Amino acid sequence: MVRPADRLTTLEIRAAEQEKTIEELSDQVAEQWKTIERLRKTIDQLTDRFADIEERAGPRHEATRPPHW
Repeated sequence: MVRPADRLTTLEIRAAEQEKTIEELSDQVAEQWKTIERLRKTIDQLTDRFADIEERAGPRHEATRPPHW
């Protein structure tokens, strides 16, 4: 027969392990969020640079059929 004190100890151990797991997952989510924000800023910067390059390149020429078609 399992003593109540043993059951309580088991539950306390499980609760402590779950708390540690939750903290680790929270830390991982926070790190991933930082990475996402950094990548989002990089994409925004690259988008701006690409738009600037397009503006400087001059007017676009539409693709037309060659005269031999």
